[in-house]
Amino acid sequence: MLPFKCAPWLARNTSIAVLAAGLTGCSNQPPSTTDVACADITYSVYDPAEPFNRGVFAFNRVVDDYALAPVARGYRYTPDFFQTGVHNFVANFGEPKVFINDLLQGNPMRSVNTLGRFALNTTVGVVGLIDVSGMAGIPRHDSDFGQTFGVWGIGNGPIIELPLLGTSNSRDAAGRVLGFVVDPFGSNSDTVETLSTISTVGGIVDGRAEALPLTDSLQKLPDYYSALRNVVAEHRAAYVADGKQGSPENTTSQCTGAPADGF
Repeated sequence: MLPFKCAPWLARNTSIAVLAAGLTGCSNQPPSTTDVACADITYSVYDPAEPFNRGVFAFNRVVDDYALAPVARGYRYTPDFFQTGVHNFVANFGEPKVFINDLLQGNPMRSVNTLGRFALNTTVGVVGLIDVSGMAGIPRHDSDFGQTFGVWGIGNGPIIELPLLGTSNSRDAAGRVLGFVVDPFGSNSDTVETLSTISTVGGIVDGRAEALPLTDSLQKLPDYYSALRNVVAEHRAAYVADGKQGSPENTTSQCTGAPADGF
């Protein structure tokens, strides 16, 4: 879970260490402590540093309970058209990274789909505030570097709880940090920098608001940490499977109760 201003700074300044540790852990994954079957997908949850992860999780939860979640709850009371505009803008601003991952995954149909959506929504859709592509029947899908690593055959690796970034496996944690480092727009434009900041803030709040129903239900369970960890693992397993299929349709988890991507 990210604070508004420091997230990109934190990610960029820890990228090398996290990427190295993450990919090392992914390449030689020890036997799992938990094997879970979800629809036709079987995946493993390996959490050797659970006591440490729980400590970081407790810190993240304090930040979430007293800062992020209250803002997200307030955001849900804003007009629907405002929330839709924020969601569309954030999704459109992220399309270039989706396009990069489509290419890296060897999905030409998806890459064409993404490029067409971005061009249409950025122009006719007023920098993405209106999902004109969706209205025209061009579906959106998600793709990130963690998914790409999974499509390439890199294993999950151990569970890692990153301060402010939340629960992940080491492969996806490395992919998440790489996602912050890669900047398709460059950093020489004040306008792009402003739009990037707006997208980051909007994406954090919008994504957290979308996940509120799920996290509210999980917090009622005896062990919130393990419940959230397993739901995230469910989602990511289905997400990687979707990337391997290469369908241009919307990404939907085959696992019940999986959170939105990026949670």
